Amino acid sequence: MTPRTTTRRWRARRGTSRRHAPVLVAGGVGLALAVVAAAVAWGWRDELPDPVASHWSGARADGFMSLEADLAVMVGTSAAFVALFVAIGVRAGQSAAARKVAAAGAVGLSALMAVLVPGSLAAQRGLADAADAPNPGTATALSFAAMVALGAAAWFAVPGDPPSRADGPVPADAPRVPLGDGERAVWLRRAAGGVGIAIGAVAVLVAVSSALASGTWGTLVVPLVLALVLAAMFAFTVRVDATGLTVRSALGWPRSHVPADEIERASVVQVRPFGDFGGWGWRIGRDGRVGVVLRAGEGLLVERSGGRSLVVTVDDAATAAALLNTMAERAR
Repeated sequence: MTPRTTTRRWRARRGTSRRHAPVLVAGGVGLALAVVAAAVAWGWRDELPDPVASHWSGARADGFMSLEADLAVMVGTSAAFVALFVAIGVRAGQSAAARKVAAAGAVGLSALMAVLVPGSLAAQRGLADAADAPNPGTATALSFAAMVALGAAAWFAVPGDPPSRADGPVPADAPRVPLGDGERAVWLRRAAGGVGIAIGAVAVLVAVSSALASGTWGTLVVPLVLALVLAAMFAFTVRVDATGLTVRSALGWPRSHVPADEIERASVVQVRPFGDFGGWGWRIGRDGRVGVVLRAGEGLLVERSGGRSLVVTVDDAATAAALLNTMAERAR
């Protein structure tokens, strides 16, 4: 092994470590939220009933456990979320989008637990019997608000990918759209609906019905958040033009742009939502691919520099792929 080869490998490892650093920091923040929340709640131990209420059916507490067990469940659940999303970010974090999802998941879900459990315990301070504990509707609302706010902060804190032009020509066997010199073309489609949005709509209706039946109005924030997620994750505009590929949610976020000069090849691929991405929506696949997956079947695969790729399930993917290859070749 030559000194030059050793130097290149060292630089590659160093670059990978820097790339993953924000995900590791997000994991540390998630764990810190859980530990601090547990410490605060533990400080109330002399004011809480024993056991404490841990589950409610409507307005009535019907599940109880010791304070130690309740806090252990909170910290353990948060640690599991952090471990899962950090593993995703490190193993499949070739693209900034994957690292952003990992950081947002690690921080956001930990924030949810760190507010929900202590919030439910705060309402029990001074009670002799945990059966009298009120439904933690306000705590639920605050926990979802914390999840969205801190998760979004973590998303935006992760830096995007630096510009990285593709090396070499577009493969000769990649399909192309024949365009004359100076001729322009734009391809535009909408991708929306699918099984995922149907399942989400049912979840929203169940959450609304549950909140209305129990009279805990604070929990209406749960279906509101779910509705926003549905609007953000299940309706996209897909555009191909001279600048490359742009995929934008109906809400404007999330959004992904692949510059034409970073595209190595575009092609058509068959997508299995669960098999390839574990579900529907804006997803990270096991191999690190970022996917906008709304249904099974035909999808557009865009391979780009740095081992990154984006998959979008959209009609007429063949035309989009051919035009992207043409635009990528022009950008060379």
